[in-house]
Amino acid sequence: MKIRGIICYLAATAFLLASCGKTVSNTTGMSYNDKKNGGFQINLNYKGQETGPGLVFIEGGTYVMGRVEEDFMRDWNNTPSRVTVASFYMDENEVTNADYREYLYWLRRVYDYGYYPQIYTSALPDTLVWRDKLGLNETYVENYLRHPAFSFYPVVGVSWEQAMRYCSWRTDRVNEQILIDKGILNVMANQADDQNFNTEVYLYRQGEYTQQNKKGLKDISPQQVYGKEGRPARIEDGILLPKYRLPTEAEWEYAAYAEIGNRIYNRTIDRNKYTWNGSSVREGEKQGRGDMLANYKRGGGDNMGIGGYLNDQANITMQVGFYPPNDFGLYDMAGNVAEWVLDVYRPLSGTDMSEHRPFRGNEFTTFDDNYEGIGELAVLAEPQYGSDSSLIRLPGQLPIRKVTEEENLNRRNYQKSDYRDFIDGDVESSIVYDKGGVSESDAPMYQYGESTLVGNSSRVYKGGSWKDRAYWLSPGTRRYLDQDLSTDFIGFRCAMDRVGFQNNNSNRNKSNKDPKQEKFRRYQPK
Repeated sequence: MKIRGIICYLAATAFLLASCGKTVSNTTGMSYNDKKNGGFQINLNYKGQETGPGLVFIEGGTYVMGRVEEDFMRDWNNTPSRVTVASFYMDENEVTNADYREYLYWLRRVYDYGYYPQIYTSALPDTLVWRDKLGLNETYVENYLRHPAFSFYPVVGVSWEQAMRYCSWRTDRVNEQILIDKGILNVMANQADDQNFNTEVYLYRQGEYTQQNKKGLKDISPQQVYGKEGRPARIEDGILLPKYRLPTEAEWEYAAYAEIGNRIYNRTIDRNKYTWNGSSVREGEKQGRGDMLANYKRGGGDNMGIGGYLNDQANITMQVGFYPPNDFGLYDMAGNVAEWVLDVYRPLSGTDMSEHRPFRGNEFTTFDDNYEGIGELAVLAEPQYGSDSSLIRLPGQLPIRKVTEEENLNRRNYQKSDYRDFIDGDVESSIVYDKGGVSESDAPMYQYGESTLVGNSSRVYKGGSWKDRAYWLSPGTRRYLDQDLSTDFIGFRCAMDRVGFQNNNSNRNKSNKDPKQEKFRRYQPK
């Protein structure tokens, strides 16, 4: 009877398809994408997420996050813990000076000649990070950011906050270009001040850019709201990409280890110590034997080796992509510059994290519908809309506010906005909490600036740099710095969520069953 029922259902479905020539809903029997039947639209030809400019697909999975070598510093701040990382995308290389100058040029072109010149100046890297009280580094102060000799070197002197704003800008420029390339949007050559393309405004205030539509998408709704010019793209169309952002600590570490080359079926046969296979930091092949596999400091006073045989060939940073990639095809995940990640720093990271997509630093917000005037008060140099940096928005962006406990009383997964110090730094986790009389303003666990530099604005940075010894090349190591500070050895790269299928296509074929024939295996020192 069960088989007969299935056959009848399939026959009925086939009849519906044959009778109307359209795909129909399994819920109502009504046809999709049919103007005569209500006009409900669904993208039935979605082929999967496109890879954004500069990105590499990282297939996620489970791994042991944390330390893999001896903790000789005895700080116990990266206790091993098994977690699962969802598939995502990451920049093939660190953001370069050329990349960042393109960002600065856009800011200057749109804001500097109008009402908001301070937005451009607030984005400038701190070139004075190169100065040394007992060293002669003025050439880097004057040339590193802008001279063509350094165009494709990683940008430095950028704080975590500046890196986050770069990611937001990149999201808008990439999605704007996608709409232009697909013939949906006209080129907006004269963007200025708050009249610039923003992805959130485009998606959530439909019609805001209707005057810029080249032809728009076909509108089959009975109301015909958009008329002949066509409707804007929606999230449901799958045309626009998710946001560029900084990678989480777990994502960065997973991508750096690149254990995909050390697995047979569902078992990892060996753990990497660095971002390549093996424990050596030198090239083993005859050609180039003895060369360093990353740009780091070999020892005291030894930044690049001996004249005539410069092993890593870089006294400071080096052009991105110069050293071999890891098994995911990512360059400079060890050495060159350390990199900002999204997380707020806490010492006991391995004991207080989610097992799935772990991240500390959530500050839940929502769009502020009661605020009139998009972004016109969100001036970075003198923020008037919210004193918290997380609420500062550029002109042209939708204003946001923190969620409140009152509007989330019936939720079980979260109630308030700020969870940066959840179970590690909040009042409830204080050792004096049971004594009573402790309030949020006291929060004695991390007395930032008094007994510790750990606080809710302390952000993790990962990986070794040109200034570091080999110990810091191991992806499990971690350090922290306040989010508004910058150095001459910290840069960043962007990441993006993968939506839908977690492998790179929709079939069930498992890739790379035999590591000897591993298509991702690009480099292994011998």
